[in-house]
Formats: sequence, structure tokens, C-alpha cells
Amino acid sequence: MSRLLSPLLALAIVLLAWTLFLHIFQVSPLMGKSPAAVAHYLFGMPASGRNRAALLAALEITLAHAASGFLLGLVLGLGSAILFVLSPSLARSLLPLATILRAIPLVAMTPLIVLVFGRGPAAVAVIGGLIVYFPTLVNSVMGLRAAPRSSAELIRAYGGGSLAMLRKVGLPSALPAILASMRLSAPAALVGALLAEWLATGDGIGYRMQRDITSFRAADLWSALVLVTLCSLLLYAAIAAIETAVIRRYGTLERG
Repeated sequence: MSRLLSPLLALAIVLLAWTLFLHIFQVSPLMGKSPAAVAHYLFGMPASGRNRAALLAALEITLAHAASGFLLGLVLGLGSAILFVLSPSLARSLLPLATILRAIPLVAMTPLIVLVFGRGPAAVAVIGGLIVYFPTLVNSVMGLRAAPRSSAELIRAYGGGSLAMLRKVGLPSALPAILASMRLSAPAALVGALLAEWLATGDGIGYRMQRDITSFRAADLWSALVLVTLCSLLLYAAIAAIETAVIRRYGTLERG
């Protein structure tokens, strides 16, 4: 229950911080829109229906972009973790390289990604996938290596190989770490989609926000920020609910 309530608490904190920020720094109403102003833009104007429709259409594109990056990063991160656990020599060779690549800002890598993959769905998936890949890789490797030694020895005593040990012991033990990675990476994948839209694709709510800045459409910009924040909280809450259900189903697993 606490995992489900935390996004609501986060939302309340965001609204309070939003209001205090505008008040403390005396932001001009022309540039800084309050929660009431955003609500009026979305629900209190004759054009509110068109405003909501345009924002939701852009958000739909962004969510599709985020989903592609999330799935790519999750599959590659978990697959790499399994390879590294099965082959320690491969892990010793490539894990330092992964750490170095993680230290490079994604904004600096985006032009190269666009040059290689173009400005279409492939570039979006790669940009979002990179954000998800590294935390999934690190957490999954730690989870797989934390498998109970006694259980692994029992599998080997019955003639099971590395794959059997991984399937029966490693992956179940790593499940909390994998779910925790998913919970934290889903909002990050949304950020990756926004970055790709700003710098590469020219569509989605990320590009719309960029246009709002250049055309001084503050109300639309703040409304887009609210939608993105709500989506991040909902994604976090949804995966947290799945995590809670899975861990409750497998009572021997620890929370991630």
C-alpha cells in the first residue's frame, strides 16, 4: 500500500513546490503558470477541448517512443547481465566499458545516434534504451550474483548446468532487483523519449514543448509539463503495483 501511496504523496509535494516556487521567486504570470491557470487552460476555456486533444495526441506519440526505449533497454540489459554472469571473463572485459559509456552524457551522444540511426523510431528506441540499459544491467548482475550459494550447489549436485542454475535459482533471486530496475527506469524512459523528440524526431510532446518555448505559449508548456509529470508518477505506480503483487506471490523473495 505504501508503494501505491507514494506517487500521490509525490504529486502533492510537486504541486506545493510548484506553487511556492512561483510565489517565492515572483515569476511573472506571463511566463509562470500556477496550477489554477493550467486547470483553466485545460478545462475552463472555450478552446480547452482542442487544447486537451492536441496535448493528448502528442503525449500518445511520446508514450509510444518511451515504450520502445524501455523494452529495448530492458531486454538488452537483462540479456547482457545473463551473459556476464554465465561468462565472468566477458564481464571483466565489458563491464568497465559499459561503466565508461555510462559516464558520457546522453545529450552529447544524441547527435552521433541520429547520424547513425536517422531521425526515426530506431533513434528514439536507442536513446531511450540507453537510459534504461545501464541501471537494468547493473541491478540484474547484482541480483543474479546474489543467488543463494546453497541452492546453486544443490542444482549442481543433481547434475544441473549453468543454464539450469540460472533458470531455477538465479532469475528468481534476481526478480526483485529486475522489478526495481523497471520501476525506476520507466519514468527515465519517458525522459529519454522527450530528449529524442527535442533533438531528433520533431514530434511528440517533447517537440511541442520546444515549440511552446519559442512561441511563448506558457500555458501550453506548463500543461505539457503537468501531463509528463503525471505520466511519470502513473508509470512508477503501475510497476510498483506489479512489483508488490509479484513479490507477494513469491513470498520468499525480498523487496527490491
